[in-house]
Amino acid sequence: MLDVYHSTRKTLNPHHRKNCFELFGFDFLIDEDFRVWLIEVNTNPYLGVPNNYIKGVLPKMIDDLLDLVLNPIFTPSSPGSSDNLFDMLYSHKLGVNKRRPIDEGLYPVPELAQPRRKVVKPRFASVKRHEEPS
Repeated sequence: MLDVYHSTRKTLNPHHRKNCFELFGFDFLIDEDFRVWLIEVNTNPYLGVPNNYIKGVLPKMIDDLLDLVLNPIFTPSSPGSSDNLFDMLYSHKLGVNKRRPIDEGLYPVPELAQPRRKVVKPRFASVKRHEEPS
């Protein structure tokens, strides 16, 4: 998610408006080894209610989103009322960056991980230059 943000952040607010935000919809797939794969990112995510589970989750998600966006600008009337389970992944201002290292691997469960092959860098033969006598 951070790579998606970083790849587009310079185009997200072209007019440099203050206090604006965008909501993205990230579609993921979890495979049989519990690896998470990003399928697509939507700039206009569907906020409909296709089933009872989403009917319970969606209002809480929207409330939490608005708390995250509005609380830094407008102080909440009752402190502590905006507790949510979100975790900040990145903030340039606050110096937060929770991006995983690229070489960490794809398997979240170590017992399911495939053995990783060691990457061998190619060796180039050293060429000795023959100096001509002067």
